[in-house]
Amino acid sequence: MAGENIPQDLINAIGIESSPLENDIEKGAIRRFAEAIEDSNAIYTDESYAKKLNYRNVVAPPTFLRSVLTNPLPENIKSPYSAVVDGGSVWEYFEPVCAGDVITTKTKLQDVFDRDGRLGNMIFIIRVTSYTNQKSELVATQTTTSITYEPKEN
Repeated sequence: MAGENIPQDLINAIGIESSPLENDIEKGAIRRFAEAIEDSNAIYTDESYAKKLNYRNVVAPPTFLRSVLTNPLPENIKSPYSAVVDGGSVWEYFEPVCAGDVITTKTKLQDVFDRDGRLGNMIFIIRVTSYTNQKSELVATQTTTSITYEPKEN
């Protein structure tokens, strides 16, 4: 029967959000990130160029948001299984992020379900993180899937 391996506490936690966390977006951090991903687009490093394109300041590469911190969900919201596999992320972008922005993150437990597979019973934990700027504009969302399972004995 589906769901029989999911603790009721985990099911009851669907909809719970982490506390918000503010992140100051700094020009130097954007530059270092662009260098690390070897993207030489001047919009990431040259403020005057970015302003000519009608941005407030240098723009953060879309993947920069992976480096922005978020508070975790409460400690008791976890799978009973000890092994975790990254099931992937889906990103949606709505507004550019620029140096000088303050990005607030919040993560919500969106869904929990289980399936049987090669690894045995697996619990899928779906989280949605929202990234909002200082104008309360939603700039991006990240939907993350974690797959947890109990490792089989050799």
